Amino acid sequence: MSSPRIVAVHTQRVRVPLHTPFVTALRRTDFAETVVVNVEDSDGCVGWGEAPQVWKVTGESLAGSAAALEGPMSDVLVGADADLSSAGLVQGAVVGNRSAKMAADIALHDLVARRDGVSMVEHLDVLVSTRLRLAAPAAQPTPSPRWLSPASASEPVSKPTHLLTDMTLSVGTPAELAEAATARARDGFTTLKIKVGTDAAGDAERVLAVREAAPGCVLRLDANTGWRADEAVAVLSTLADKDVELEFVEQPVARRDLEAMAYVRRHQPYKILADESVFDLEDLVDVIRAGAADAINVKLAKCGGITPAIELLEVAKQHGLGRLVGCMMESHLGIGAAAALVAAAGIPGEQDLDAGWWAKTSPYAGGITYDGSSIVFPQANGLGIEGVLT
Repeated sequence: MSSPRIVAVHTQRVRVPLHTPFVTALRRTDFAETVVVNVEDSDGCVGWGEAPQVWKVTGESLAGSAAALEGPMSDVLVGADADLSSAGLVQGAVVGNRSAKMAADIALHDLVARRDGVSMVEHLDVLVSTRLRLAAPAAQPTPSPRWLSPASASEPVSKPTHLLTDMTLSVGTPAELAEAATARARDGFTTLKIKVGTDAAGDAERVLAVREAAPGCVLRLDANTGWRADEAVAVLSTLADKDVELEFVEQPVARRDLEAMAYVRRHQPYKILADESVFDLEDLVDVIRAGAADAINVKLAKCGGITPAIELLEVAKQHGLGRLVGCMMESHLGIGAAAALVAAAGIPGEQDLDAGWWAKTSPYAGGITYDGSSIVFPQANGLGIEGVLT
């Protein structure tokens, strides 16, 4: 009996209205826009993926992602084996276009999980167990915070029903941020990520307003490349002088200025998390060599899907870097894949996967749901997506 082959790659554009505008140092948006793809095999099984559009971070568009998926990626996938051996074809089909690669790569993993009759978490648990949970991290001289601590190699990974996420507070005035923090704490979120970087002179006041409004919450900062090195050190030193506890500070300076990021890391007390500075393995190696960060934020749209994300997480762990899995402004489909990867890899702490929470409704039949700060996994094979509703 012949093995199933991929027979079709279908795409459609999906625009998901947000219930609240999402504002960072880089952009403002009222919608999550994405290209949804499904990959079908000769037995009629279908796997789903998505390619979010994030001009200011990845520089990729819906039109470009659709063209890559319908053109070179479809060319290499149609007729190929309907298994993970085809993941390499996705990565090699075209230069760049990581959002499109994310979509096709997730769809292949979803297809294989569905064929095997297991959830995406169970599928990835088997795939990453020997590479991530059993990989020995570099020795760390001092105790690490929860988000930096690697899972124990001997600790069994249970089959989770949910995963905790932080909640992002969009750029705003101190009063607006305080109001949002109060509301999100009331919604059950215990970790808040504050967007800063648009106005260094007022950023310390914004953080202090959030601390006062939500005193029981863990605080994270994300400047989205918005500060100069001297501004970052000034703001963070001010916060330290006022005894503000921060779990980490994400991407304080420009993506390529690793010397500046290393300077910031040395001249203030908080942990530094690299986001925009790490798209791929080459970027990660540069960050490690520069001593520019304590941890990295891995996003499927930046690196090109689950397959390259596993490698980034493995290398980061081996070098003693903390690992966080985040997202772009994408839909429940991409969030479901990222959350499943976190669960399978045994990464501790609240992750950065709140994008689907901002949507007025999920555009899918099936898939993950949100219950306060919990991402609830579907009791279904693969990602549990059965179709697009909008």
